[in-house]
Amino acid sequence: MAIISVALAGRAYDVRIQRSLLDNLAQECGPMLRKKRVPIVTDVNVAAHWRDRVTLALTKAGFEPVWHVVSPGEGAKSWSGLEALTDWMLAEGVERGDHVIALGGGVVGDLTGFACAVLKRGCGFIQIPTTLLAQVDSSVGGKTAINTGAGKNLIGAFHQPALVLADLDVIDTLPTREMRAGYAEVIKYGILGDADFFAWLEQNGEAVVARDDVALEHAVATSVATKARIVAEDERETTGARALLNLGHTFGHALEAETGFSNQLLHGEAVALGMVLAARYSARRGELSASDAQRVADAITTAGLPSDVRQLNLSCDGQKMANHMLHDKKMDAGTLPFILLRGIGEAYLANDIELSDIAAFLDEQIT
Repeated sequence: MAIISVALAGRAYDVRIQRSLLDNLAQECGPMLRKKRVPIVTDVNVAAHWRDRVTLALTKAGFEPVWHVVSPGEGAKSWSGLEALTDWMLAEGVERGDHVIALGGGVVGDLTGFACAVLKRGCGFIQIPTTLLAQVDSSVGGKTAINTGAGKNLIGAFHQPALVLADLDVIDTLPTREMRAGYAEVIKYGILGDADFFAWLEQNGEAVVARDDVALEHAVATSVATKARIVAEDERETTGARALLNLGHTFGHALEAETGFSNQLLHGEAVALGMVLAARYSARRGELSASDAQRVADAITTAGLPSDVRQLNLSCDGQKMANHMLHDKKMDAGTLPFILLRGIGEAYLANDIELSDIAAFLDEQIT
């Protein structure tokens, strides 16, 4: 088992990475399960695969799991979804010292984490991420949120989990497209701060996507360790260090918005294309070599992820794409910072970017 500690000021929690963690759920969670009834939040798809296995593991240990099952997809992360979940938690008698289990991908983790952040001004929760993307990204670091009509993840809170259990067994049921989308967040860690890991992924990325046990555990553990280090340095994204984790996201969120946050473009796919755009824009500014920008694009392409905006057949121009960025959470005093590259493994925060220049650049990429 790989165990990564997320060391925060005055507290820490583990991210445990191994197969068959669900079978030992009661032992892994230990004293965090204070009552016989264990509240679990999941979605319809995850429940179909893993509800019986989790129920068996908990009932064998004398617990009684109770379930709140939401619809799959971003639509669950809404005001109405939050209201339904918190009402259910209150009806179940969840107290501040209790822990709610979030069994699912990023949507379930975000929704459950935010509900736990606000219920009685904060109760505990345990993340059991069921997608590669959630295991290496959204389950670690404490960002929780819901969506609104104005944009994605604009209402939320920092609320750290008490424990993250990344059971690699759950990855086996992922569709290949979802696996590739999660891999985008894996390769992000190499591009933003670890050139050696990026080079390893250039050689072993296909094995990771193919779910090779050794390659997959190494990729997940390395990714989580990188995120844990950055989160420990800048938990609430105030110094700029944690902002590096947004590599590809500013472009990616604009692409998601333009495609209606739909299955036309999954989040990981948007981030992958966003990283290619960030690399190409960095090269356009003369800060990244053309060869490194091409390496980024080639690694994304090899993984079966989109690397060319024209693949999306968008009916918009660069200005419309740039306008989506005005709703970005990172906007500060009218300025939107971008994560750009000086080299592979050398991301930095740029605060001197004019959106008009971004619009012109995107025009070049779309046409």
